[in-house]
Amino acid sequence: MLTDNVTPNTFTFSSILRSCRLQAGKALHGQATKLGLESDTYVSTSLLDVYAKGEDMESARKLFDSMPDKDVICWNVMIDGYVQFGSPNEGLSLFKQMLRAKVKPNEATMVAVLSACAQIGALESGRWLHWYAENHGIDINVRVATSFIDMYCKCGSLEEARLVFERITHKDVVAWNSMIVGYAMHGLSDVALQLFDEMCRLGYKPTDITLIGVLNACGHSGLVREGREIFSSMARTYGIEPKVEHYGCMVNLLGRAGYLEEAYDLVKNMEVEQDAVLWGALLGACKIHGNVALGEEIAGLMMRQNLENSGTYVLLSNLYAKANNWEGVAKVRTMMRDGGVEKEHGCSSIEVNNRVHEFVAGDSWHPRSNDIHMMLEKMNVWVKAQGHTPRTDTVLHDLGEEEKEKSLGVHSEKLAMAFGLISTEPGATIRIVKNLRVCSDCHDVMKLVSKITRRAIVMRDRNRFHHFNNGSCSCGDYW
Repeated sequence: MLTDNVTPNTFTFSSILRSCRLQAGKALHGQATKLGLESDTYVSTSLLDVYAKGEDMESARKLFDSMPDKDVICWNVMIDGYVQFGSPNEGLSLFKQMLRAKVKPNEATMVAVLSACAQIGALESGRWLHWYAENHGIDINVRVATSFIDMYCKCGSLEEARLVFERITHKDVVAWNSMIVGYAMHGLSDVALQLFDEMCRLGYKPTDITLIGVLNACGHSGLVREGREIFSSMARTYGIEPKVEHYGCMVNLLGRAGYLEEAYDLVKNMEVEQDAVLWGALLGACKIHGNVALGEEIAGLMMRQNLENSGTYVLLSNLYAKANNWEGVAKVRTMMRDGGVEKEHGCSSIEVNNRVHEFVAGDSWHPRSNDIHMMLEKMNVWVKAQGHTPRTDTVLHDLGEEEKEKSLGVHSEKLAMAFGLISTEPGATIRIVKNLRVCSDCHDVMKLVSKITRRAIVMRDRNRFHHFNNGSCSCGDYW
């Protein structure tokens, strides 16, 4: 077209940008600017989409801020870009800016912003969105309703999720899946399986996601027999060939229940290609049950096949530490340092007054840090009076007992809990989200604090939800 001296117009650019990757999109951006077409809303929106999908949110934001006229689609592209690529807080902030600009959200806006709330556990913000949708003429169709179900489940409120689910007049399989997966992540395996049976009885055909949810439900409660039956009947009963995700669920189920050799045989003989997540689940089970020999074999296999990641090294290091093999720990740490491998740092967040506060272990940067650490000291006195002995065996460093206790005392989830105690009304539920698996000492402390303060504490870690109430946890100490 250019060779024939035909000048592109706005339609040309908005059309061709739909199929562009990032580098081509940048070149076309330059062409559009030369031709004076960059300011056209359709062209700008298409460019925003290219930058967002290419994960270049910095360039996307620069273009977005320069746009004189922004319609709802422009805002949606930016919000969804932030949410999809790891910046949910930025997405929420931009949504608030959108409301201040008097741009009315639509269905796509709601789905993106609800996903942001789900990721960071922002229940208060999610509830406000629900109120906003109901009072500002936004159609809560099955797609939006399913996003509400997902948000409520991931923010720890199954009751509100179930209310939304029951109100959907024409449920699709995605809505059923969201509710089943929600019950599974909360460890309510019996309810998840009952809902699955009801879904099948009503004539809905399960999908890959349905069976992942059901197998996860079995895994969270150690329902080995039920899990085996469902997995072995997938192709025969539901016409679904197991994928790597289903094998991963089975490896997790068998491994956590102590059937390490069966899980290992399943992985070695599976008909689909193995991945790092699968082997990582088995390595994690070796750590739980202290099987150093099998753990070393699996870690070595992963490294030979270039499937290792930072989690592989961390799990192997933790396995050695649990066995008091500090020489092994040092060897793994050296391998990580030499290979430039960085451990993922633990981070916990809590939402108070519609604002999400984040903490890392030993954090002292929060404006209320002094108050938080005073509360930590009180909590320490409370739990020791109840007979709690710090689980120093969970500290994966060769330190003295006193140093180990200090290290345990400032874990990110304890900091978030302390902040929740000083920042919310007595009796209010405390909701915490952690990016890693909760450690056993923090788990014990949360059980005791829930009993002492007579507060419910709801915590979502990397694997599942824990509901602490009156000294016990919904997981039954199986996580």
